[in-house]
Amino acid sequence: MSGTASIREDDIVSVGRRLPRLTTVEPREGRKLFVRFDNGVEKTVDLAPALESRRFYKPLRKDDALFRSFRINEYRNAIEWNDELDFSAMWLEALPPAEFSNDDFRNAMEQLDQTLDGMARALELSRRQVAYYAKDRPIPRHVGLAVRYLLEHRPSA
Repeated sequence: MSGTASIREDDIVSVGRRLPRLTTVEPREGRKLFVRFDNGVEKTVDLAPALESRRFYKPLRKDDALFRSFRINEYRNAIEWNDELDFSAMWLEALPPAEFSNDDFRNAMEQLDQTLDGMARALELSRRQVAYYAKDRPIPRHVGLAVRYLLEHRPSA
C-alpha cells in the first residue's frame, strides 16, 4: 500500500490531496456558473458540455428556472438541484474556465516559448489567425481548449 496520510491536532485524518469545497456559486448567462472555492480560486465555468454528456442532466439543459435553482449542499462538496441531480465540486474544479482571453493566449505563447509561426503550426492555424488571437480577436472555445492542452502537455525542461 502506498500514499501519504497524516493526523492533524484536531484528530482529522488526511489522506492525499484535499477535496475542494465550495464557498460561492452564482449563475451566469446560459449554463455558466461563477465558482469560488475555499482555497480562494475563482473561475467561471460552462456546464453546457457536461450537461449534454449525461442523460440524467437532460432536465437542466433547457429549463432555465430549474438550472438557476441550485444550491450548495451541506458539505460544500457539490451543488444540487433536487434529490436526483447534483454536480460535484471536484468536477467543477476540473472544468476549464469558460473564457480564454487574448492575454491568456499571449501568456501561453510566452510559456510555450512560441513565435507566431510556431503557434500556428502547433494549432494548425494560419499565422495571421494566431496574430489576431494574440492581439484582440475573440478566441473560440476550441482554440482556448487546444492551447490549454498544449500548456498541460508541454515537455518538461
